Amino acid sequence: MMLFSEVRGLPVVPPQEAGPIGTVTSLTVDVASGVVSHVRLRGSRLGRERVLPWDSVHAVGPGAVRIRSAATSGTVPPRHDLLGRRVLTEAGAGHGAVLDVAFDPGTGRVLAVFTSRGEVPTDRLLGLGDYALVVRAD
Repeated sequence: MMLFSEVRGLPVVPPQEAGPIGTVTSLTVDVASGVVSHVRLRGSRLGRERVLPWDSVHAVGPGAVRIRSAATSGTVPPRHDLLGRRVLTEAGAGHGAVLDVAFDPGTGRVLAVFTSRGEVPTDRLLGLGDYALVVRAD
């Protein structure tokens, strides 16, 4: 298990290059399937953001994110970073803000969402948008 906060800022290293191609800025989650879908990184050249599909990730460790390929994703999902995102129930009641997210670094499966008001199990996640993470009420 790893936390999103542990991955943010890690260097992204491709298999055949001497150095990193950038650093992780965030992980994008497909809430419907409950998995990390993309890795967002800021490259050293021109400081532009790149988006890699999760299936290009070979391994995630405490020192780096190792990728199989640096090929970018054809379809880039909207940037909805979970960390710091407001949490609302489907009825509109506030449930704090996302402090961190636990995930399986091998599969990308989201294991838990930690908010300022406690843990939210992944089976309660309904949607993620510009304004908030929407969860099913207790």
